[in-house]
Amino acid sequence: MTKREIIIGGKTISDDSDCFIIAEIGHNHQGDIGQCKELFMAAKECGVDAVKLQKRDNKFLYTKQLFNKPYDNENSFGATYGEHREALEFNKEQYRELLQYAAELGLVFFATAFDEPSADMLAELDIPAYKIASGDLRSIQLLRHIATIGKPMIASTGGASIEDVKRAYHAIMPINPNLSFLQCTASYPVEFSKLDLNVITTYRKMFPELVIGLSDHDNGIAMAPVAYILGARIIEKHFTLNHTWKGTDHAFSLEPIGMKKMVRDLRRVKIALGDGQKKIYPEEMQPIVKMSKKIVAARDLPKDHVITTDDITFKSPGDGLYPHEADKVVGKRTACALKEEETISWVKLQ
Repeated sequence: MTKREIIIGGKTISDDSDCFIIAEIGHNHQGDIGQCKELFMAAKECGVDAVKLQKRDNKFLYTKQLFNKPYDNENSFGATYGEHREALEFNKEQYRELLQYAAELGLVFFATAFDEPSADMLAELDIPAYKIASGDLRSIQLLRHIATIGKPMIASTGGASIEDVKRAYHAIMPINPNLSFLQCTASYPVEFSKLDLNVITTYRKMFPELVIGLSDHDNGIAMAPVAYILGARIIEKHFTLNHTWKGTDHAFSLEPIGMKKMVRDLRRVKIALGDGQKKIYPEEMQPIVKMSKKIVAARDLPKDHVITTDDITFKSPGDGLYPHEADKVVGKRTACALKEEETISWVKLQ
């Protein structure tokens, strides 16, 4: 059987590995490279593995009608939608600077490529992986183009049917087998009843050679550990420094305190699951003695007395014979006189 594994930025992700956690910054940097670096640093302090941006060649990507459409709302960074999008984009040299900064922090840095020119620009910078947005799962030409670059691909599957997912799989895999699918519901934020975490199990059965993950758009932290238990080994979560900042994604993004707790809990899950072998730990001994019971004399018993069920009872602490050994005690003779509530042991029996 093919091992389920993908390597991103030198990190091996598999069923046996810890979770690969991506802080999705998107455009929460508001087009400010200094603010973007602050987000990188905060993400590093939270313990994530990777940070991710979104790259668009806006004039290539959007129709002229949409690019020039007035965009007047509280989250706008420009008078038209095109101006708004351009204000949020970093150029090639800024990406190069961010790549270097992420490397200094020990973070994997990559981006979502929304179009072929963006994918090519990122390829020139030799980014370690590509994210595919849910909206591009049907963009077969873009998927094949990015696949030929040869870097690992992580594809979200929000708003997609299982047929859409299979089609993307068959388009990418013959060119580039370094693929991961993320279960995703493309709602921001998503209702918990629509997370469909069991799709992780479905994907794992359907694509046994692929690492499966979750692009998590709920506004809590509890579902990521659940996803890990179901087999997700990549978790993507939107990240911001302040929920109140201008922009559409901040409201459902995690602030540092939430991200830190989610990372903490995910790291604990792998350890907490253990190896499936039932054990008795030294730390359990004292509490178990205090809580459990032992066999004691129910009343004063003379020497050479044949013990009956009425002669014994069970009392805490459990620093003697356990109750499950009562059948072995009944029928034995006392080797000495016993006082009421005296602990019964084998040396006191014959």
